Amino acid sequence: MDNNAIFKDVWTNDVIKEAQNLQGPVLIVGVAGFIGASLYHTLRKYRPDVYGCSRSPHKSWRLVHDNSDHLISCDITDFDSINHFISQIKPLTVINLAAYGAYSRQVDTIKIHQTNYLGTLNLLRTLADTGCVAFIQAGTSSEYGLNCTAPKETDQAMPNSHYAVAKLAASELIKYHGKILNFPCVNLRLYSIYGPLEEKDRLVPMLIERGLQGEYPNFVEKNISRDFVYIDDCKEAIVRAAHTICKTHRGVSVNIASGEKTTLEEVALQAKKIFNIKEEPVFGSMTNRRWDLADWYGNTTLAKSLMKWQSRTSFEEGLKLTVEWWKATEHLFHYVNIPSKEKKISVILACYRDNQAIPVMHRRLTEMFEKIKYDYEIIFVNDASPENDEEVIRRICMMDTHVIGISHSRNFGSQSAFVSGMELSSGDAVVLMDGDGQDPPEIIPQFIEKWEEGFDIIYGNRVKRDTTWYMQIFYKLFYRVFQKLSDVKVPVDAGDFSLINKIAVSHLLKFSEKDIFLRGLRAWVGFNQTGVEYIRPERLFGRSTNNFFKNIWWAKKGIFSFSMKPLHYVQGLGVIMFFITIVLGIYYLINYFINPPGQEAQGITTLVMLLLGIGSILLISISIIGDYIGKITEEVKNRPKFIRNKIFISGKEYTDEQEIKEIIKRKTNESQT
Repeated sequence: MDNNAIFKDVWTNDVIKEAQNLQGPVLIVGVAGFIGASLYHTLRKYRPDVYGCSRSPHKSWRLVHDNSDHLISCDITDFDSINHFISQIKPLTVINLAAYGAYSRQVDTIKIHQTNYLGTLNLLRTLADTGCVAFIQAGTSSEYGLNCTAPKETDQAMPNSHYAVAKLAASELIKYHGKILNFPCVNLRLYSIYGPLEEKDRLVPMLIERGLQGEYPNFVEKNISRDFVYIDDCKEAIVRAAHTICKTHRGVSVNIASGEKTTLEEVALQAKKIFNIKEEPVFGSMTNRRWDLADWYGNTTLAKSLMKWQSRTSFEEGLKLTVEWWKATEHLFHYVNIPSKEKKISVILACYRDNQAIPVMHRRLTEMFEKIKYDYEIIFVNDASPENDEEVIRRICMMDTHVIGISHSRNFGSQSAFVSGMELSSGDAVVLMDGDGQDPPEIIPQFIEKWEEGFDIIYGNRVKRDTTWYMQIFYKLFYRVFQKLSDVKVPVDAGDFSLINKIAVSHLLKFSEKDIFLRGLRAWVGFNQTGVEYIRPERLFGRSTNNFFKNIWWAKKGIFSFSMKPLHYVQGLGVIMFFITIVLGIYYLINYFINPPGQEAQGITTLVMLLLGIGSILLISISIIGDYIGKITEEVKNRPKFIRNKIFISGKEYTDEQEIKEIIKRKTNESQT
């Protein structure tokens, strides 16, 4: 990765010196966000004692290039969690950039108030005990709400959203701690910050993406305005605040704005000039949001007088800098997906001799998730394929941060591969798929639709297979025999292809048995289940790794794992044979006295047939019992289901056993949060 291109800044030498002189350690809370990640990367260039925390920092596409151990998973709404973390590193400068509710997709009211107010309170409580020389709270211009026309910091606030209310409450908390408790804290009311690393669904990134194609994005009304502040100017203000108002004006709120009103019409004109767009912009092509206001810009008087700070980068200059960054890094963030839904889906693909199919499946899955706008991760499990599956997966992991790769030390089978992936999954639901393309990714939206309706497990119901007629008959016969023999109700024609919510997954992972048959366990755990019909195609490339004898093995595996009926049938057959023997014995005894045998022996054929028949029955019965004993033997040995020898995450390869354990632990924590 070209880090110089990704993390390029326009700071002056004076600002760099100010950053170097911050009292450390420095902690950035909300490091996974736009401003947090940018500030973290910048400060890390100039000093080693910079730490970052958020709920799941390692999941952020902005932080995948950081190889240090300075990123910590921590939930600021949980006092014990943040207290434990801060007590360990004892930061002296803390910058709270954690926020929720600033984007239209973030609508959980309780979470808005917990993150923005309760989280701030938890930080202040903890830092009051450990000690702190500067606490900078990232507020927002939304605190002013309807009173948005160049308001002074002392003017009345008229918040018009839950987010604005929560942030305003946090600023009052800062005022109390600063002015009454004399704590070194301040609140910076940030206006429209933009620049590199901003989400793709925000105005400026959308403007650039469409502008490079010679088009405009959708706009609200042309008179809607913003007060744009370039990201590097914003970061400079945060550093300056630690050196100035945290010492001299504790508890104060200060506007971080340019003081210039920029309408969407002016934004469109800048884009027309930079991208040479031929057409004219169309305003009103999207509906105004409740926070879209005509005269939204800030008053910068206090920032200039107390902090000696003002925005140095014009919107035209900042837009050009962002365009340069976009062009230099577009290939690095090609697979960045901004989900509109908060739920996350983990797709697990068991791969064996699928080196040609893996890139195709990755492309199809990516395109599918881009359409449905769910957060996602794709976990490819290479089950010791003799082909170059591992290398193909490794290359994809280098390109796409949504992808995780796992390699097993030997071939443990697809069932173990699925369990291996489930242990690393962090989604609200997992989808199990074969890596050969026989499970179409385009069916997943139907799974998700059923999941959103309230079903916990949704399985693919194979109404037809693209295979030979005799194999179709065999598969149909197996599922119906399996259902009749099984002690639980197992859906017919349903393979591994399914969506399982994380509650059911957590129960599946608790099973200690080694010789697993997931489609049976999936039925055994219960919950609310339904099916989605689909046609199962042939492999995308090559020939199937299954054959007739392998399918017989699968049938035995399923039946002996979920049914005791074969043993009951053997027992019943033995009882029947016992009574037949008694009846025949009485018959021959009576016949002996009624019709005494002659000199020549008779009934040899009958005797031979009986011996062969009974012998065959005994052998079959013993073999059935032997299969059950064999399963018991495997379980008693207590060997692991699989052994991972490599994990690929965000372009990094992990082979050390302890590192792999830490990754699994971290992913488990992410799934729980």
